[in-house]
Amino acid sequence: MTALKLAATTRTEFGKGAARRIRRAQQIPAVLYGHGAAPLHISLPGHDTMLALKHTNALLTIEVDGKEHLAIARDVQRDPVRNVIEHVDLLAVRKGEKINVTVPVRVVGESAPGTIHFVEAAQGLNVQAEATALPEVIEVSIEGLEAGTVVRGADLVLPEGVTLLDDPEEAVLSISLPQAEAAPEEEAEEAEESAAAAAPAEAEAPAEEA
Repeated sequence: MTALKLAATTRTEFGKGAARRIRRAQQIPAVLYGHGAAPLHISLPGHDTMLALKHTNALLTIEVDGKEHLAIARDVQRDPVRNVIEHVDLLAVRKGEKINVTVPVRVVGESAPGTIHFVEAAQGLNVQAEATALPEVIEVSIEGLEAGTVVRGADLVLPEGVTLLDDPEEAVLSISLPQAEAAPEEEAEEAEESAAAAAPAEAEAPAEEA
């Protein structure tokens, strides 16, 4: 995995007001921590950071004050309306170091005709891998799978050097038949039959005395 370079600057101002000023300057406030070192408060270039973080578990080289730090984004805060990045927590990593990350599932192939698939692990899979070789996705093939098939963690073919941390017996995805919906004509017929069955009962009901 090739590290994406981001040129950062050290932050000396903190608080909401300072963060707003940083964002107005097309920068993103961030903090780099890990390996027992004191947290390093920095500003990242807005556009380049946004592009870099489109890649899940992207390996980053943060250049700040003449030094380079390998890192991954541990937490990305976004504006819920505009979906722009507001803050990034960066975890410092080293070559050869194994870390735990969450990786999304990517479904490949087509299941048997007339079937659909449902990803049970919608939040992704928890895996352990070398910091410099983190997978962006875990591919799960559903090619030709029949209804009723359940793919579990133990069934996955993981990239070399990647270990699944989740329960291997947990379902990752399942194959099923789509739930049939009653046709409009059938619903109309059922309504007519119900009305016809109710009519004689109403006719036989004794009239109330005045």
